[in-house]
Amino acid sequence: MLCIDNRTTDVYFNLAAEEYLLKNTQKDVFMLWQNDPCVVIGKHQDIFAEVNIGFVNENKIKIARRYSGGGAVYHDQGNLNFTFIETNKSADFDIFTRKLIDMLAPLGISASTDERRGITIDGLKISGSAQSIYKDRVLFHATLLYSSDLQKLATSLDTPSEQKLKVRKQKTAVKSVKSPVTNVLNHLPSSIGLDEIKNYIINYYTEQTEGNKTDVFKTEDIDRINELRNIKYATESWIYDGKSLKK
Repeated sequence: MLCIDNRTTDVYFNLAAEEYLLKNTQKDVFMLWQNDPCVVIGKHQDIFAEVNIGFVNENKIKIARRYSGGGAVYHDQGNLNFTFIETNKSADFDIFTRKLIDMLAPLGISASTDERRGITIDGLKISGSAQSIYKDRVLFHATLLYSSDLQKLATSLDTPSEQKLKVRKQKTAVKSVKSPVTNVLNHLPSSIGLDEIKNYIINYYTEQTEGNKTDVFKTEDIDRINELRNIKYATESWIYDGKSLKK
């Protein structure tokens, strides 16, 4: 498995990187990444029903649409993102939530899953996930609230009532299911800094299986990811309407 410690914090690049890895690699992949403040909605969601447009614009919080389905989430650099990509015809996505719970256990965190493959501590959500399938390749990605600004998270996803009245009529739009949340940092037996926890995570997954290795994007990969970023993920047609020139 390739373990990619991706230090880019541009949401459009990172979402493009996921699609690029899903469609252009054969090996199993794990990628750890963060974004600057943004709201990421699912592929089939209506942005006006999910995002507090006025608040995010005022606070320079970006809006992005991902390749997978599911609900809207808030990212900042206190949130860690996990991407697993594998060749797996059975598509047992519960395997991946177990991988996250097992990773947290040595830190003294006793977590459990909910019916939507979210991960909770004492009933409070710390992680949401979404999935996608491309041919015989599966993608599972999940958030992990480590030290996020939970007030900005709540306000960014709290759509004002007057905005809801203007929501476009889309029968197929998927609505988010909101849950009370908490940060992992608040539940650790002792405080661990963000850089320290990132090093722990990348080392944990690298050491899981013999032959795993850490990797970085090569220049060719970066160029192709940026091309996908610019013609799809960073465009208004994709962000607002889910339409892309890239097929």
